[in-house]
Amino acid sequence: MIRISAAAFVFAAVVFAPAASAQSVANPDPALVQAGSYALETNHARVVFAVSHMGFSTWYGDFSGATGTLTLDPKNPAAASLAVTIPVASVTTTNTTLDGELKSPAWFDAAKFPTISFTSTKVTPTGPTTALVAGTVTFHGVTKPIVLEATYKASGNNPMTKAFTIGFEVKGALKRSDFGVATYVPLIGDDVTLIISAPFEKK
Repeated sequence: MIRISAAAFVFAAVVFAPAASAQSVANPDPALVQAGSYALETNHARVVFAVSHMGFSTWYGDFSGATGTLTLDPKNPAAASLAVTIPVASVTTTNTTLDGELKSPAWFDAAKFPTISFTSTKVTPTGPTTALVAGTVTFHGVTKPIVLEATYKASGNNPMTKAFTIGFEVKGALKRSDFGVATYVPLIGDDVTLIISAPFEKK
């Protein structure tokens, strides 16, 4: 017969009980979304870009420190508005030398053009949890129209901050040469894929 000591029982309760209580409270049901104004939660937002590297592989990079606002009414999703600003100097890859080159005038010119921004102009729902978000993106001093595909992830009270939080993943594409960043085109791809995964906290 296997015997479990009182000490072992207490140890198990301490170690395993937090795991159960730490389960995610995010709920994917869009009916639970609260109307209101939200601020992008910078610390857990991720902006990823991808581009062909000489046709041999897909090369990825990141931006951090994004800020933004979202106004949303689940009863009228077409009236939603979104604005996001990304600091160019935050660009990072797995190559520190390349990071410096990307910030230089030959590429993004972070000193002259310190931010990338997106402002929505129209939201078109395409399903219960998806929408097309049309707007303008300003990058490298050039403003162009763009359409992003947005997918609702979940909402709920963040157990750490206690703030009601809603999460989205947004995808889109652009040609960097349209914005005056044509270094090494076509050796390094002109078509850039963007992915923004971000939580927004209710104000």
